[in-house]
Amino acid sequence: MKYAVQWIRSLLFNMSMYLAMPVYAIVYLPWAIISPQGAVAACHGYCRYVKWTAGWMIGLRCEVRGTPPTDEVLVAAKHQSFLDIIMIYDAIPRGKFIMKAILLYAPILGAYAYRIGCIPVNRGKRGAAISKMLADVEKGDKLPGQLVIYSQGTRLAPGVKKPYKVGTAVLYKQLGQPCYPVATNAGVFWPRRGVYRAPGTAVVEFLPPIAPGLSKENFLTQLETEVESASDRLLEEAGFSSVDA
Repeated sequence: MKYAVQWIRSLLFNMSMYLAMPVYAIVYLPWAIISPQGAVAACHGYCRYVKWTAGWMIGLRCEVRGTPPTDEVLVAAKHQSFLDIIMIYDAIPRGKFIMKAILLYAPILGAYAYRIGCIPVNRGKRGAAISKMLADVEKGDKLPGQLVIYSQGTRLAPGVKKPYKVGTAVLYKQLGQPCYPVATNAGVFWPRRGVYRAPGTAVVEFLPPIAPGLSKENFLTQLETEVESASDRLLEEAGFSSVDA
């Protein structure tokens, strides 16, 4: 009975979340057309709405730990859920994600993602896309911000291990900026698929930055070690066991 009630609450929450997306898009549209800051404000407003409704509709609190960056840096994050996207974006002032180019064609999401400065990339062409982004920032055509990449390339269920892709190390070398590793346990409460959302406290933790200048190999080893160990600690804190994976 308790599970059935939470499932219904989850369904209502999901409906609210997806219905709110076009509402925010329309309300902020005039500002977003005039300035990218309008699109940024719309996305921050939507993220806060989702976090707020999650708290009282399904009993899911969102907690950010560590010190989110405010300057121009690379953010390399663990990806378990749509929720960690929302939490990371809301924690930083001007986030922009490395995203699959095909997502630009998604209604609402694609237009706003492009407007806030997300970097659409096709397979094998990431280097050219990043070079153009850096040039556009230098010329003033695009605003600086925090570039977010998911180092394993996809969402993974809690406890599932997958190698970190070398693309993150290439990006770290190319940008020459500090990299903030980010750990999470969001997937315990908000899984990749399905309606059900569990109550509890989802955590996104910004770890101390990795200074620029490491070799690609040393950087990738340090990044994976820090993110995986911190994420495992957060999973344990949330009551997750590897047996559940």
